[in-house]
Amino acid sequence: MTQVDVRPQAGDTVRGVNAPGDTQGVRKKGLGGNSVGLFGNAVIGISTVAPVYCLTSTLGSTAGEVGLQMPAVFLAGFLPMLLVAFAYRELNKVMPDCGTSFTWTVKAFGPKIGWMCGWGLVIATIIVLSNLAGVATSYFWLLAGEITGNGSIAALDDNKAVHIVTCLALIAAATAISYRGMTATKGVQYTLVVLQLVVLAVFVALALSKAGSFETSVDFSWSWMNPFAVESFAAFTAGLSLSIFMYWGWDTCMASNEETVGSDKTPGRAALIAMVVLVGSYLATGIAAQMAVGSGDQGLGLANPETSDNVFAALAGPVMGPVLGILLFVAVLASAAASLQTTFIPVARTVLAMSTYEALPKSFTKVHPVFKTPGKATVVAGVATGVFYTVMTLVSEHVLVDTIYALGLMICFYYGITAFACVWYFRAELFRSFRDLAFKGLLPALGGLMLTAVFGKTLYDMWDPAYGSGSAVFGVGSVFVIAVGLLVLGAVLMLVMQRRSPAFFRGEVLTKETPSLVVAD
Repeated sequence: MTQVDVRPQAGDTVRGVNAPGDTQGVRKKGLGGNSVGLFGNAVIGISTVAPVYCLTSTLGSTAGEVGLQMPAVFLAGFLPMLLVAFAYRELNKVMPDCGTSFTWTVKAFGPKIGWMCGWGLVIATIIVLSNLAGVATSYFWLLAGEITGNGSIAALDDNKAVHIVTCLALIAAATAISYRGMTATKGVQYTLVVLQLVVLAVFVALALSKAGSFETSVDFSWSWMNPFAVESFAAFTAGLSLSIFMYWGWDTCMASNEETVGSDKTPGRAALIAMVVLVGSYLATGIAAQMAVGSGDQGLGLANPETSDNVFAALAGPVMGPVLGILLFVAVLASAAASLQTTFIPVARTVLAMSTYEALPKSFTKVHPVFKTPGKATVVAGVATGVFYTVMTLVSEHVLVDTIYALGLMICFYYGITAFACVWYFRAELFRSFRDLAFKGLLPALGGLMLTAVFGKTLYDMWDPAYGSGSAVFGVGSVFVIAVGLLVLGAVLMLVMQRRSPAFFRGEVLTKETPSLVVAD
């Protein structure tokens, strides 16, 4: 008996333990290989996170939860993301599969847990796509009003019918670009990501220069970096959930692994680069904004409930002036639009992988012969996003706030499972070296435990209608209803697929295994 090298090899399957065509292995999907390099992959990861969009959507909400400790919470949210990124990197080295969390958790824990993990990723992506489209729509009309100097044009966003139609048009445009493949995606993103980062730098510089100029300005204090200064644990976990949302999307670097040069190593490096850029941007912007206008709930304060869900719309003029302020509107629109396009990457490729392994209908395995993209999966994701946003907008006026809070729970759900999957999958290798113990065991386990704690506390807190927008369904917080209802929906769909595809759920298509235990004669 000899040990088998389980790292990716050439052939119809990715893992070397399988002969070409062996249905027990990790399969290729027909995507366009070598379409993007390290820099392009990192740019796509940053774009998916959409730093300017995240900041305008959550700076106010986070300040409202934790006050001046917002920078500390940004750092606290970065830590579990970094630890989970190590898990993604290690799993991607041996299984560079576009199904990422789905494929890896099936390999570690079996079909049912893997299916639900894949569902968590898919539904989290649909939620954030809908929010991205909504923010892009709002800033489209706000920018049009600023450019024309006509308030009635900006007010068109308040017309629900106009808002929904514009939103659907933006979703359609983003779907069309994503449909055309990674090359088209990469070309659009370079300009939009550079624009975002440059405008953020200008905002930070001007905000620092105006610190002390407003009634709500506050002096910088190192205590802002102390997470233990948050008034309550409930406030800390609420802020942490929002902070985790602000980093979500870096794993798009992994979802494009089969289309990346050096698919086993490049995506992990790109993800780490993206996360460093993000945490630096968030800390600089958060500190500068607090010094300029404070984190209170009055006037220009970040936590003012009248402006907290769209901070940059309120700060553009006072901080940057009437001319440069328009650039901030452009940056938010570019951020949301760019992320709207790249966020189709993980959902479409996860659906492609799930269908390839018979966990979803076979029709989703279709890859465009020219563009080498999962065409049907991309289009269906676009349609689902449009339907979800339209329904939620018509049902609730607080859809943006509540779905963002629900999104934090979904992110903790599938990131946490993936982190534990890394530990369990590599369990036989953990004591081969200190590096294996740290990066395949201890660090992913710590990240998973942190996310599990946030998941549990958030689930408990969101039962209260005061959590999120304050709306309720039969006395239960609407955030709880949205989050838990979507997980239950996933479980129901899994049972339906179990009847349609029993082979996958019997573990006959994608099998559990541990690398060091795989042997051959």
